[in-house]
Amino acid sequence: MKLKYREINKDGSGFIRLIPEEAEDMWHLYNLISVGDELKGTAIRRVQSESTTGSTSSERVKVTLTIEVSTIDFDAQSGLLRAGGKNVSENKFVKMGAFQTIEVEPNREFTIAKQYWDVVSLDRISAACDPTKFADVAAVVMAEGLAHLCLITPAMTIVRQKLEVPIPRKRKAAVEAHEKGLQRFFEQVLQALLRHVNFDIVKCVIIASPGFTKDQFFEYMNAEAVRQDIKVLFENKAKFMLCHSSSAHKHALKEILMDPAMMSRLSDTKAAGEMKALNDFYDMLKVDQDRAFYGIKHVLAANERMAIQTLLITDELFRSADISTRRQYIALVESVRESGGDVKIFSSMHVSGEQLGQITGVAAILRFPIPEIDDDSDDDAPANGTA
Repeated sequence: MKLKYREINKDGSGFIRLIPEEAEDMWHLYNLISVGDELKGTAIRRVQSESTTGSTSSERVKVTLTIEVSTIDFDAQSGLLRAGGKNVSENKFVKMGAFQTIEVEPNREFTIAKQYWDVVSLDRISAACDPTKFADVAAVVMAEGLAHLCLITPAMTIVRQKLEVPIPRKRKAAVEAHEKGLQRFFEQVLQALLRHVNFDIVKCVIIASPGFTKDQFFEYMNAEAVRQDIKVLFENKAKFMLCHSSSAHKHALKEILMDPAMMSRLSDTKAAGEMKALNDFYDMLKVDQDRAFYGIKHVLAANERMAIQTLLITDELFRSADISTRRQYIALVESVRESGGDVKIFSSMHVSGEQLGQITGVAAILRFPIPEIDDDSDDDAPANGTA
């Protein structure tokens, strides 16, 4: 996703101009656009015109529309996103108040205007526009003189840098030149790794090549880490994994990621991290029920006591058509973060998000037990029943 322009006022109102680029961007936009927002974009409309002689003709014209969103439809299989609503801007082709549909498509600029841009929406834009913030896996597919450094996210692979360095062929009279060229190539690959890979986020770094280039590079990298005292490489040495690839091009990643050993190693990614958090919640529910609660009433009560250690919440709750309900969940997220808690927003398109949705979509692991929350709900039941 490309961020073209952003204007947010002190009261939280404003607009943001974006260009979606990938299939995953459509999912982000589906979670960004809410009922009541204004969406500005281009559309093709058939317009009829009448000549002076009375004959009519029709033509397809490109128009810019601004609608107040009332319906949002998203097809996850095709990645198609449609928003419908009343036209709220003057247009010679479309009447004010006429219901119109804007189809959001890749590589087509559009603008979202909101009365209030909350922290959840702004965080989503930040993540969508900077893939390094959620890329769990980095990969270098290489051969002598050619390398592609890629970042792998749950829905796409981004080539962050392509490296091409001419290396003289290995001959008896040119062995030294070949070695120097190889060293120069490895140095550029190493610098690219240090520049583009955020080791605080990335769980695994794949080094792959058809022959022994990967082994030679890994040996060179470890030697340079010692020589230059590159601490980040020492601290993350266990994250590197060497494997065979058929080529040094991006498409070779498909066969690499399908390898069973690689799949096992990559289990500790963002989606797996969410699943671990959900399992931790269920485990806590079994061993200490007073430190695990679900349902908005119990979670809000725990938050009032600043007891939430980890908040688990699905992104589906932020798409509520009721503005007050949506703001309630946003306020909960902001409050937990302010009190030092960890917030995990689950995608309802993942298995972990579906499971969380089955228990109301919001749950919490607490720092300390609060048995009185259950006691309060027990006390409320007869009162509510007799009211």
